[in-house]
Amino acid sequence: MTNHTANFVPRLSERLKLVASFVPQDSRIADIGTDHGFVPICLAKEGRIKSALAMDVRTGPLERAEAHIKEAGISDIPISTRLSDGLKELKPQEADTVIIAGMGGELEIKILQEGRHLWSTIRRFILSPQSDLEKVRRFLSEEGFLIEKEAMLREEGKYYTVMSVVRGVYNRTIEYRYGKYLLEQKEPVLKEYLKKEEERVLAILASLSAKEEGELTKGQEKARQSLLEELSQIREAEYEVQ
Repeated sequence: MTNHTANFVPRLSERLKLVASFVPQDSRIADIGTDHGFVPICLAKEGRIKSALAMDVRTGPLERAEAHIKEAGISDIPISTRLSDGLKELKPQEADTVIIAGMGGELEIKILQEGRHLWSTIRRFILSPQSDLEKVRRFLSEEGFLIEKEAMLREEGKYYTVMSVVRGVYNRTIEYRYGKYLLEQKEPVLKEYLKKEEERVLAILASLSAKEEGELTKGQEKARQSLLEELSQIREAEYEVQ
């Protein structure tokens, strides 16, 4: 059992600090998949939000979140917990900012799709998909969303992206794959990531090129062409972030 005092302030990972930094002042937030409730607690402690709903599909995380909220001794800003599969139990006008972070990209898309009836009432979504970033960006564009702000960091050897999403669209392939805002801002972590991706693709191409011409199977030749296309996009993106 924890022995926190009423002054308990959670220690956020660098990724969650970045997520929290995207929340505008005086927001009313809903944190989907809240786990320990750390992000709402920290934002309330800093006086950044007016209210928070800490939501999760499992009772265990909600019980932990409730305990942490109590230990933090927050009395002036309402933070409540709610059992919910994604956005299903969120009511219109309860939140203007929704956080969906720390899940796979396909799950975040599913949560957004199932919460479609709330889109007109939510000012922005703060997303941090852990996979399928290009798929998420294409879904957002197809549904009329624009990534207004985006950042990338590396933590414990893994790359994470956080994006603030409002209504709007963009078009190019490299914007879907690597992020329009990240490219425009010449994000240093994106530069690092692109270099590693270029090295990865070149290594695979080298292994394929080691085979004698004509020895590649149809599948291998198709993979080689796909890799050459990806390499072209990586280098186009690298040129833009120089």
